[in-house]
Amino acid sequence: MVLTVHHLQVSQSERVVFLCEELGIEYELKNYQRSPLLAPPEYKALHAVGSAPVIEDGEVKLAESAACIEYINAVYGGNKLAVKPGEPGYADYLYWFHFANGSLQPGISRQMAISFTGASDENPILKAFADRMGKIFQFLDDQLAKTGAWIIGDRFTAADCMIMFSLSTMRSFIQVDLSPYKNVLAYMERVSKREGYVRAMKKGDPELDVSAIIAGPSPPLFGPLRK
Repeated sequence: MVLTVHHLQVSQSERVVFLCEELGIEYELKNYQRSPLLAPPEYKALHAVGSAPVIEDGEVKLAESAACIEYINAVYGGNKLAVKPGEPGYADYLYWFHFANGSLQPGISRQMAISFTGASDENPILKAFADRMGKIFQFLDDQLAKTGAWIIGDRFTAADCMIMFSLSTMRSFIQVDLSPYKNVLAYMERVSKREGYVRAMKKGDPELDVSAIIAGPSPPLFGPLRK
């Protein structure tokens, strides 16, 4: 059986496609278009929660991007893109791998959810979330100033696969200006030039303008969200 990756257009499943391309493994990619904003019925039917990503490997069916990435990296990649216990940087790897969906992604998603209600920029809850995200982005920028190349140093890991989506493609759903964070911008530029990332975006989201989603100013919103 070949590993199957069910990829929803412009979604967190991008992370899984990116990882597979970085590992250079054999897999079957099935692409799904949003309908028009949310996942189509056939994608929601793949898993009880109805969200992306979803992978299938024989009798295994798995959701949640972090779980999918850990599974594929371990089963198909020999944990090549993970830092193992006892290796230098293990704690940093754990932290930044989980930072993506523990702090970065939820923070942006909360802002997005409130903005969808039509709340103004002066809404106190929205302002509070914006302030928190400013601290998170600055924290990330400071980390990248120290490490230089990738999120934990000179070694590219699955943590980078997790973080890149939240900084780039996720901004297709809410306007987030990253112009003040020069190290973050340089990091996205480096990631965007990796062969694995280039292949992943061409296969999974060929219509997405990568140059726009890695720029400092907010990229254009995803089609149905444009006013």
